Amino acid sequence: MADETKEEPLKVIVLDKIAALVTAAFGLVAALAWNEAIKAIFKEIFGTAESIGPMLIYAIVVTIAAVILTIIVARAVSNAKKAV
Repeated sequence: MADETKEEPLKVIVLDKIAALVTAAFGLVAALAWNEAIKAIFKEIFGTAESIGPMLIYAIVVTIAAVILTIIVARAVSNAKKAV
């Protein structure tokens, strides 16, 4: 029986990787923008963004949100793979 897996041409692989890197770059820019927005909100609420308490709360909240969203996305991907 012949091997049915075909290798993708190098051009397709390179374009795929470039697309992934560009997407990641836009994600980073968006994350930095949200970071600044959230810092501004904390500054409005707590008075100063440099105080350690609000920044610690900010870091904890962002970490918890990131973990929860990562779990949700991982479950969605898993369910989508099972459906195929």
